[in-house]
Amino acid sequence: MPDLLPPLASLGLLRRDAPKTVAGFRRWRTIIETDGALPTRIKRLFVACAAVVKGYCELARRELAAARDSGLTELEAAAAVAILSSVRGEGAALRYHGIFCEVFPEAVDPEWPDEELVVEPGAAETNFLHYFGTMPPSLGKLLAVKPLGADAYYLMREGTLSGTALGPISAELLLVTVLVADYSEWSSVHMKGARKAGASEEAVAEAVICAVPTAGLSAWVIGATAMDA
Repeated sequence: MPDLLPPLASLGLLRRDAPKTVAGFRRWRTIIETDGALPTRIKRLFVACAAVVKGYCELARRELAAARDSGLTELEAAAAVAILSSVRGEGAALRYHGIFCEVFPEAVDPEWPDEELVVEPGAAETNFLHYFGTMPPSLGKLLAVKPLGADAYYLMREGTLSGTALGPISAELLLVTVLVADYSEWSSVHMKGARKAGASEEAVAEAVICAVPTAGLSAWVIGATAMDA
């Protein structure tokens, strides 16, 4: 594995020119690197995923390696491939998978049959209504115009939130981190989903803070606003 990107706070130039910035940044990092409402290994995974989406591959590699050192399992790390494929598409998922293979070199891609799943009529609509409480216009449009796309959306959403080793709470909160890092208003949807799955407000806040290393102070402002939405 190549040399990992050094922490921002280790830069002598920054310590000389902006000691308060370094002191503040270290406090954010303390929240991420200390077990709290969420364990350290999960928070560092969140940072790694946000870094992948933003294109900061060295930072992602460093954070995923640190997550492994903190006890992140191969199955937990692999779960992010499915989650990123849903929230940010094939490119982000494959980029993360490449870093995952570097950090977990013993991981072997399993020989697994390609299973064709059947979606019963009305299953997608029922699922959307159960999760969102009301039909989002975007999904109502998909159901009306391209029902096969609605089935695809339903399957990927369920595979992301219910079918990984991270479990529903961490899956929802990983989506929160990634969306906040992109300043997306959709983060509020997954905050609600995380709460419904049993996440505390402190856990939601920590997921938002995991976006700060890749998106700066604006990540907290956007995330906190979404928390109160």
